[in-house]
Amino acid sequence: MSKFVSRFFKDESGATAIEYGLIATFIAVAIIAGAQALGLSLNDMFANVSTQIGS
Repeated sequence: MSKFVSRFFKDESGATAIEYGLIATFIAVAIIAGAQALGLSLNDMFANVSTQIGS
């Protein structure tokens, strides 16, 4: 039983999976924030074009 417990505490594969999950989460948040900023910028640009065409 003590061998099982010592192997359990030495196993770091779960920590590695959590680290990869956190990295993937941060990348996803950055992509979402960038896409949102790009969308707002494009919305402003098309609104300006629409105003220019309507004038």
